[in-house]
Order: sequence, then C-alpha cells, then structure tokens
Amino acid sequence: MSDALTNFRKRDAALRKKHLRMARGYRNKLKSDGLIVQEPDDKLGEIGLRLLSFALVVFMGFKVMVLTGLGAEAYSLHLAHLAEGSVYERAGAWLMQIDPVTRALAALVTPLLS
Repeated sequence: MSDALTNFRKRDAALRKKHLRMARGYRNKLKSDGLIVQEPDDKLGEIGLRLLSFALVVFMGFKVMVLTGLGAEAYSLHLAHLAEGSVYERAGAWLMQIDPVTRALAALVTPLLS
C-alpha cells in the first residue's frame, strides 16, 4: 500500500509541476501519429540569451567609450595598474584588455567624437 501511495505522490507532484509550467505558456506539437499535444513552452532560455547579448553589447560599448576617452596609452597604463592588484582587479584587467573588436570600434568612434 505504501508503494502505491509513494507512486501516486510522485505522479501528482510531476503533474502539478507540469501544470505550473503550462500556466506560463504552452505550444501545440503535432506528433508523428497525428495527435496534437500541448507541451510547456520554455521561454526562459530565450530571455536569458537576449539578456546576455544585451549585457555583452553594453559592456563592449563601455570599453570602447573608455578607450576612446582616455586614449590607448593612458588606457594601457590603467590596465597595467589593475593587473598588479587583487584577484578581482586582475580579472577586471583581463576583461577590459584591448581586443581587436574594441580597437576597431574605437577607431570608428574616435572621429565621431572629435
């Protein structure tokens, strides 16, 4: 009897979890036998990817503006100073290093700001 009750509780918990996911959105899927089945729509991955892309674009824009504002020599001096600091400062120096994309974008933006 306890095995049947444990099985029932597992199925009930899975069904409730699926119901909560379906309440956030679902999509219809046509199976190979012609049966139309509703499945939970996982939109979280799409939002996370969009947010990550936006954060990356903003970060690159920040790097370009700082590089353009300070100039390459002063920017490199600041990075060298950061590279001598704590673990977090070294990580920041690594993230803020001048990469080819940043250099190219800064070259495009510099005439616009001058």
